[in-house]
Amino acid sequence: MTYHLYIANKNYSSWSLRPWLLMRTLNIPFEEHLVPFQSSNDGRQPQFSTFSPTCQVPCLHHFPSSPSPTTAPTPQDNPIIVWESLAIIDYLADLHPSLPIWPSLSTPKGLERRAWARSAAAEMHAGFAALRNEMGTNVGLRIEFSSSASSPAVERDLGRLDELWTDGLRRFGGPYLAGPEFGAVDAFFAPVVLRLQTFVGSGRYLLSEESKVYAMTVLELPELRAWVEAALGEPWRVGRLEEGAVRGRRVLEDLRG
Repeated sequence: MTYHLYIANKNYSSWSLRPWLLMRTLNIPFEEHLVPFQSSNDGRQPQFSTFSPTCQVPCLHHFPSSPSPTTAPTPQDNPIIVWESLAIIDYLADLHPSLPIWPSLSTPKGLERRAWARSAAAEMHAGFAALRNEMGTNVGLRIEFSSSASSPAVERDLGRLDELWTDGLRRFGGPYLAGPEFGAVDAFFAPVVLRLQTFVGSGRYLLSEESKVYAMTVLELPELRAWVEAALGEPWRVGRLEEGAVRGRRVLEDLRG
């Protein structure tokens, strides 16, 4: 069987990162299709309609009968299409039960670990609205962050983030959120780790030492480093996404070529 994963710009698309990072880290082969965002005022992306029923990314096309990821699919292959990051990850968990996408029930504290990981991933998926809005994803920029220039809602989100990470790390022993193995819950929080790197100072006072160590552990993953390297080399700039990240704050550095 073969997978084709459709994503958008690595510099901007936090949603694309989640299944991409999980599949790369757990060695699930796939063919990557990067379709850049268009510079539209309303944010619509009609070019995504050719592969995604919602015109959004990520979107996974699964060809169960195709022999390899590099085999070119044909319209007659009738792929199984899975859209939306959480659905993609759950679908992969169904097809790869031996992988630690969610904690195994046969391991110590397995049921508790899985319940916690699913709850934390769902909270990230549905919550942290202020953090998303005021700390937009831009892998290549370093932007000055100060509590005086941020909203109380962002500080609450960062406080909850630290509370959640610390709980998982202490309860299950690390180095990842639900125990010794990288899994779906870590993939869901990886975009936040990149945001903390972009917004210089955002974690300095609001995160515990345990959370800071966890963030560094994720940043050092070879697969995430490969994503960042690719993001820094992208030629595209989307004005509304640039402005959405900067929001009038001081840009300390632009690492993009």
